[in-house]
Amino acid sequence: MSVAALKETVGRYGVWSAGLRAEDPARRGELGEAAAELEELGYGAAWLGGSSAARHAVPLLDATSTLVVGTSIQSIWQYEAGASAAAFAEVDAAHPGRFLLGLGVSHAKLADQYRRPYSALVSYLDALDEAGVPAGRRVLAALGPKTLELSRDRAAGAVPYLVTAEHTAQAREILGADPLLAPELKVVLETDPARARSLARESLALYLALPNYTNNFLRHGFTEDDLADGGSDRLIDAVYAWGDEGRIRERINSFEEAGADHIALQVVDGGPRDGLQREGWRRLAELLA
Repeated sequence: MSVAALKETVGRYGVWSAGLRAEDPARRGELGEAAAELEELGYGAAWLGGSSAARHAVPLLDATSTLVVGTSIQSIWQYEAGASAAAFAEVDAAHPGRFLLGLGVSHAKLADQYRRPYSALVSYLDALDEAGVPAGRRVLAALGPKTLELSRDRAAGAVPYLVTAEHTAQAREILGADPLLAPELKVVLETDPARARSLARESLALYLALPNYTNNFLRHGFTEDDLADGGSDRLIDAVYAWGDEGRIRERINSFEEAGADHIALQVVDGGPRDGLQREGWRRLAELLA
């Protein structure tokens, strides 16, 4: 599949959700129903949060016919490259062209073996090449310039997480016109500013403890003051889309205007991280239509 065909297949919008990734077999039916509804609502892709793997995509793929499912992301430290390649081949044989292997280096605080992450990622891609995983069927969770260049040269493109429209513009410049650029964007369907920002700060707290994200913010003009006390209003408003339908639509448009081909929308509603925000997905689908 060419990258142009991949862009057409994933469409303009997808859903990012940690809740769509589950280990419990008893949730298989629930996840299948949610995936089928996402497809019916017009989303082109479902992105599995957490350190997900090919097996987590299977319940969603089995329940749908066109939905693309991607890992966002699979940690290179958690899954050995040979096993990842074998799992990719098995899922792709059952659902040709509908699974994307999203890869990333995770974070030092989450992986004991975290050493020389860029070099480790390059070696992982080398192993996938040897095992026959096509570069056009993998994407990288790229934040910095070097990894964005790697996304351009060794993958179908990039799936940056927790970024701004300004980062998206820089990523597009580095990638060039052809590779897929599919940033994640968090959406708070709340019009009250205090309530919306409070929900955003609750979800942001986890990420402000991870230097890969905070360093990326600092590279893009934010200050240590912006990172303090749960995040400044300036930071919250740049990373989250919140407000009425017009304001949220405007924020989504800003990412598209910056060069995003596809946006992975994550609904933030204050519920459990592993929950399914199905009502929020329905409201977003109406807004996007």
